[in-house]
Amino acid sequence: MPGPIAIFYEHPDWFRPLFSELERRGLPVVRLAADRSCFDPAEREPPYGLVFNRASPSAYLRGRGQTTHYTLAILRHWERRKIPVVNGSAVYRYEVSKADQLGLLDDLGLGYPRARVINHASQALPAAEGLRWPILVKANVGGSGAGIRRFDTPGELAEAAEATDHGELDLGVDQTALVQELCPLRGGRIVRVEVVGRKFLYAIEVFPPPSSFNLCPADACQTADGRDLVRSACALDAPKTGMRVQGYTPPPEVIRAVEAIAEAAALDVGGVEYLVDDRDGEIYYYDINALSNFVADAPNVVGLDAFARCVDYLQARWEAGI
Repeated sequence: MPGPIAIFYEHPDWFRPLFSELERRGLPVVRLAADRSCFDPAEREPPYGLVFNRASPSAYLRGRGQTTHYTLAILRHWERRKIPVVNGSAVYRYEVSKADQLGLLDDLGLGYPRARVINHASQALPAAEGLRWPILVKANVGGSGAGIRRFDTPGELAEAAEATDHGELDLGVDQTALVQELCPLRGGRIVRVEVVGRKFLYAIEVFPPPSSFNLCPADACQTADGRDLVRSACALDAPKTGMRVQGYTPPPEVIRAVEAIAEAAALDVGGVEYLVDDRDGEIYYYDINALSNFVADAPNVVGLDAFARCVDYLQARWEAGI
């Protein structure tokens, strides 16, 4: 019998349904809190049969910023010791770098909103040259819309860049950011496609409130037709966001593209987001998310229990030792 399934996580509330499903099946589970963790590099036989990485780079927003780079170190440790890791160090590289995500999309020949990468506020305005306005300045390590600012004119961006010492322009925890075109959303929506085992699981249309960049689907409070959702995966006191969602079946070429992204990024369980630019009707992919907060109340929204499907995958890998 293999060792237990270890869940390496940071947020105390997002994964309650995951833990419940694992425990309902009687599977041996160890909860490893990423922000209260340690490991011995000399350890030769970690006691786990499988590790599922659920640590979020947005932990710094919740006072747990020490987990961001530590996570990469411990994932590599487990991998060196031949412990199977779901969402391992390869995909975590993309989780902590929007710049790397765009590089991957470019390698795959997929469309994405045009962007330049900077590491100093003085470069923001020069980097925006040739881009379509409005533009966004987006922290390389983000999470829930953190560190994103919209600018409608060069003058607004220049003023913010000059005032950066006073917090006007946030380049994020690694002082790296994207200067990126803000694409107007056709139909006022984005699409999030979820994969399990690097294969399509479901997709949702997300209708965010105006001027919001927080598109976490677990925070959605209503379906597109106004029905309330049960948000069992969120903090109990999470505020109503005004974000609406509905199940959606993307075109076959999108599903193929998302699965290609998952394979190239080693994204075992996660989501890929895209939009349709209302100016040209083109599809642009813009986020690869290895955290994968499944949509709230998934059975009512997409007709399946996403956490049950995820545990099916974990259990199969754990039993096979891969």
